[in-house]
Amino acid sequence: MTEKSYPKVTVVGAGNVGANAALLLLLKDLANVALVDVVPGVAEGKALDIMHMRSNERFGPRICGSEDYAITAGSDIVVVTAGVPRKPGMTREDLLSVNSGIVRSVLDAALPASPDAIYVFVTNPLDVMVNLAFSLAGLPANRLFGMGGVLDTARFIYAIAQETGAEPGDIQAMVIGAHGEAMLPLPRLATVAGRPLPEVVDAAAIQRIVEATVQGGAAVVNLLKTGSAFYAPASSIARMVAEILSPSGQTLSVCARLAGQYGIEGTHICVPVRLGKAGVEEIVELPLNPDELAALQASAAAIKSQL
Repeated sequence: MTEKSYPKVTVVGAGNVGANAALLLLLKDLANVALVDVVPGVAEGKALDIMHMRSNERFGPRICGSEDYAITAGSDIVVVTAGVPRKPGMTREDLLSVNSGIVRSVLDAALPASPDAIYVFVTNPLDVMVNLAFSLAGLPANRLFGMGGVLDTARFIYAIAQETGAEPGDIQAMVIGAHGEAMLPLPRLATVAGRPLPEVVDAAAIQRIVEATVQGGAAVVNLLKTGSAFYAPASSIARMVAEILSPSGQTLSVCARLAGQYGIEGTHICVPVRLGKAGVEEIVELPLNPDELAALQASAAAIKSQL
């Protein structure tokens, strides 16, 4: 019996987000995974643990781990989760400085090994890191983008479901803009079982939904005390990878580079796109009203001011 051939995905960073993303890629039968981490033994140990799990779960693809980028050669997709979270006493400038260095070192090692891959960045502060990576990598815009809007949208849909009692599958919604407190949930364009959200709930409920969405990540941090979200981010990565490898035509919010769309030029920011085997294959322009458009443009300007 011929063994199934799988695409190859590298996950850089074997922390909670990276390791769980790698596991989901395997459980969803999407790809073989190369897991890389700078800490000796961590990626290799987690990969071995997951391969032991394969005996029970019987998933088809395989995972290997190392601190050496040699295992990543010829990847179809490279997902970069490496980076440090913001810690008490650390300024945003400190975080930018540390993670900028990490992004540079990752590209220096990953690009020679997989020059034709699609690169998906998850490192925070996301929007700034994606713009930095694009300036360093020399890749076409369709092949380098970030995960942020998929996660924010998942939190938006959860908040709508909590407020309305609807199942997530019956909710259509989208969050655009910067991945952070400047994000732009779009309740006016959201629907519940085909009905516009403003017809389903009142203005006070919409305000609660928006606040829960914007504060979703912080809520997890406050509860965990010693870390940040990782299950939902990992799931968001897996969803993006699945859409790249087997396009369904669905629209996802992705930190993609705009070239005049929404009146924004030369900046990566979360907007609706269609992903496919070439990466970002189409940027979808929503019918934003003047206030929504102004908020998105202000979000882009804030990102650009940090570059």
